[in-house]
Amino acid sequence: MKEKILRCWTALAGRNRRVAVLDFCLLAAAVYLGFALRLTLIVSPDFRDDLILAAAIYPACVTFVMWVAGIYRVYWPQASVGEYAGVARAYVLGCALFLCVDYFTRALVIPRTSLAITLFAGLVFVGSARASWRLAEFYSSSVVSPSGEARRTIIIGAGEAGVFLVRDLQKGGSSFSPVGFIDADPQKLGKSIAGLQVLGNDDDLLEICRSLDVRVALIAIPSASGERIRKYLDALSRSNIEVRVLPSPRELAGGTVGFGKLRPVELQDLLRRAPIHLDEAMISTAISGKKILVTGAGGSIGSEICAQLARHSPAELLLLGHGEQSIYSLTVALSESGDFVPYRPIIADIADEFAMKRVFEEHRPQIVFHAGAHKHVPLMEENPREALRVNALGTWVAADLAGLCGAEKFVMISTDKAVRPSSVMGATKRVAERLLQDAQECHPDTAYIAVRFGNVLGSRGSVVPLFERQIMRGGPVTVTHPDMRRYFMLIPEAVSLVLQAASMGRGGELYVLDMGEPVNIASMAETLIRLHGRVPHTEVKIEFTGMRGGEKLFEELFYDPAHVDRTSHDKIFLSKLDAGERHFISDVKDVLSSPLGGSELRRAIFSLAGEDS
Repeated sequence: MKEKILRCWTALAGRNRRVAVLDFCLLAAAVYLGFALRLTLIVSPDFRDDLILAAAIYPACVTFVMWVAGIYRVYWPQASVGEYAGVARAYVLGCALFLCVDYFTRALVIPRTSLAITLFAGLVFVGSARASWRLAEFYSSSVVSPSGEARRTIIIGAGEAGVFLVRDLQKGGSSFSPVGFIDADPQKLGKSIAGLQVLGNDDDLLEICRSLDVRVALIAIPSASGERIRKYLDALSRSNIEVRVLPSPRELAGGTVGFGKLRPVELQDLLRRAPIHLDEAMISTAISGKKILVTGAGGSIGSEICAQLARHSPAELLLLGHGEQSIYSLTVALSESGDFVPYRPIIADIADEFAMKRVFEEHRPQIVFHAGAHKHVPLMEENPREALRVNALGTWVAADLAGLCGAEKFVMISTDKAVRPSSVMGATKRVAERLLQDAQECHPDTAYIAVRFGNVLGSRGSVVPLFERQIMRGGPVTVTHPDMRRYFMLIPEAVSLVLQAASMGRGGELYVLDMGEPVNIASMAETLIRLHGRVPHTEVKIEFTGMRGGEKLFEELFYDPAHVDRTSHDKIFLSKLDAGERHFISDVKDVLSSPLGGSELRRAIFSLAGEDS
């Protein structure tokens, strides 16, 4: 019965007109209280007409201002401090309107004491009604039993996200029963926040979990670094404590924090770095209102480029790709994203000069993001001619046409495998970098820019999906070498920096992204196994298969780190595109048209890259 009453009272707050009527009645009661306390409970006939008139005009003035201010659009059971401050402002303005009406009409005779009591009581009544809705929502929700058996839960992080999370859990409907906070701030130690005590800091975590029989740890720190999350995971997983995490600020994207946002720790959480600060104004100035062509638009990098470009209001996006399914999927994603931008899907081969010429002459893009390329190292070892055709010739075709058709900028996505390449894929991307310099010399009015970075987590060619499939099968997980290391970056992070570099470039630059520290692939495999709740080397074996053709133990980002400059952005470094020979493209075409094959073709490709195979 109590719960039903609480719910009915809370439901009233969702009806705007009923709230306005309630406010009117409460304010009228405040007028009566002001007269009754000043005079007598039964107001004498001398003041009765003034009481009735004041009880009509005062509530009308206040509720009118509140309506205009949007106060009656607020859902009060979930209101925040900002909404209550808005009520106070609207109430003061409503009272001011009432006093002005009284002053200019001289229609009322109200004792000053009665007026003061009325104005104070009105604020108390209106505020108390709203506060009672908030409390009723809390108490009516807290009596709901959690689904299943409640598991004792520790909340790591007593900040704003942690508080929101606890309040959401206390409403019921989850299987988590929070017992306290862990927080690194010594000023919070021992304090009570959202009804829970801050029990200790990170050093006390395991001891507190053991003493309180904690079964679940919820990391409520969206800005936590990958290193910090890895520290929690390593410590808690050994004690068979389930670890869940709130997504990063980028993933939350302004959404509300709640237990519905919690998810198991993923590899991307362990690679989190400090949030990247971008010059959004510079990026928008470079992109807004421009017609932009993205090659390889259906790929992992290309599709993310399109998604982020759409947020900066380009005039039109030209989505060029060779695979029709990937381009179709991209158009569906753009349509559902909420960022309305005109787009045009184009199916074409970037190395097809005739088809690409028609695209450029018909659409005249102002900016080109060239992400189209073959990137799979072992497959390109088996298909070197196709790697050279797409990665090198395709880059030249797009870059040359961009210059001929008056594009402002041409931005090529390159790779760390182009530095001292050991694979055909890396060598062909190195050739593409050299061709870009040739294009810059041929078309000085177009700014040609290359952006080089390492592996991105979640791309189609990433090793992570392979590891996860092997773990799901029970192993073994195959790693080529125990000492192999690679740079990794999250796709949204890499693309954000690509857009920043593109907005900074003036032509002839080779930008290199700060990839952080390289990751040991064997350690990554062990971490993935633990994330799946298995024990590495025991429940799931790791086998070392030996390095494949074209692979090397570690990648480099620069040829000569001593000749790299910093830029205005601390995550972007500047090098210079190496000058190639004029008409260098003719050498590429000669190799493609030659009957060379096998090792001879490989040597020719590495020669074009300026390297020995």
